[in-house]
Amino acid sequence: MDTMSLAARTAPLRLAASLGRHPRRIMAGIGLLLLGTGVTAFGIAPMAPDAATLPVHQVIEALAAEPLTLELPATAVPFVLYRSDTVRRDDTAQSLLQRLGVLDAAASEFLRNDPTARQLFGGRTGKLVTVETNDRQELMRLSARWLPDEGRVFHRLVIEPGADGLSARVETGALVASTKLAGGVIRSSLFAATDEAGLPENVAVQLAEIFGSDIDFRRDLRQGDRFSVVYESLEADGESLRAGRVLSAVFVNQERAHEAVWFEAPGQKGAYYGFDGQSSRKTFLSSPLEFTRVSSGYGMRFHPISGRQKAHLGVDYAAPSGTPVRTISDGVVSFAGWQRGYGNVIEISHRDNKSTLYAHLSRIDVRRGQQVEQGERVGAVGSTGASTGPHLHFEFRDRGVHQDPLEVARRSETVPLSPALRSQFDAVAQAQRLHLDAAATIEQASAE
Repeated sequence: MDTMSLAARTAPLRLAASLGRHPRRIMAGIGLLLLGTGVTAFGIAPMAPDAATLPVHQVIEALAAEPLTLELPATAVPFVLYRSDTVRRDDTAQSLLQRLGVLDAAASEFLRNDPTARQLFGGRTGKLVTVETNDRQELMRLSARWLPDEGRVFHRLVIEPGADGLSARVETGALVASTKLAGGVIRSSLFAATDEAGLPENVAVQLAEIFGSDIDFRRDLRQGDRFSVVYESLEADGESLRAGRVLSAVFVNQERAHEAVWFEAPGQKGAYYGFDGQSSRKTFLSSPLEFTRVSSGYGMRFHPISGRQKAHLGVDYAAPSGTPVRTISDGVVSFAGWQRGYGNVIEISHRDNKSTLYAHLSRIDVRRGQQVEQGERVGAVGSTGASTGPHLHFEFRDRGVHQDPLEVARRSETVPLSPALRSQFDAVAQAQRLHLDAAATIEQASAE
């Protein structure tokens, strides 16, 4: 082996041994070497010019802008304006269309002359009308909805343009029932409270009917009495046309709660019951009229025609001529005709030798021998015979002896619920109880 090869091999061993004997001296030397190299590099690096002293040049160049393209649909979206209103008693084709914002001579002429379109202005007022017009206020479509009677259907009039001009058709649709909740507090009267709660008038009348046998709404109401009610809203095309039946209600009178829930089993006549299953339907209704005022009660009084004190053996109800009169219980018509001072009269025989009489009628809608059911219309209020104005004179007899009709209604027995229907009733009552609990929150908010 030559000398150079031996020296190359032993050099790393000598360096390692030297590091082991003098580590501080060797590391210090290496540090000085690196520091010197850094200073030398700094000293020979060229200095960059100060940016603040550099000249500034403004360069302006014209850029070619590409044209902006906006893609429009092949057909523009038509402008359609919707308006709604109701037909008033004195409306004409021109006045109605003008109020709806329609300026269309052809449409106005069509409404005046087309037999189908003229149904819009016949019959009851208050028909709900909706129109669609374009940006030139021309008629594109007209639809109107109304109720033909108290049933569960409605009529829809549709007028729209076609190939041969405007055409009209009348369609029949089924009303859709939805559930409404309400509650209120008595401050002065029942109807004032229901108006404040936003209840339809026929719902207020039903409340008076349901609880009329237990509460005298003329004398028993107190400030702070309260009610909760669940009722049907009958709708056509999403618009409410009228209120339907009261489904359940609670009326708190002088801190006593009166409850009612409607139950109607298949194939049987429906009625109101308490939540305990006891029927609210009594043998006799509290009145032969829907809620009204008693103008003359049972007992002694000064006769309005003779001017002398005389026993009044019935009850007089003040009501406009034509107001429907109904029988207060099931029975058979024993007389229907004219009776001297009573004018037009109907007498109805009921079970257990009881009978009722309805006098001064403007019309008679039943005949002798006809069977009638509780609540069925038998005639209308009038002023025939010895009468000073439109009213109904009503009498109740038990085995030929006159009784106070108001007291009879209070004492009449209830119609029981069949035990076979109890499970069905309980399911309906439970669902209605939940609705009433929700309605009670509305009543509490009204009280506050």
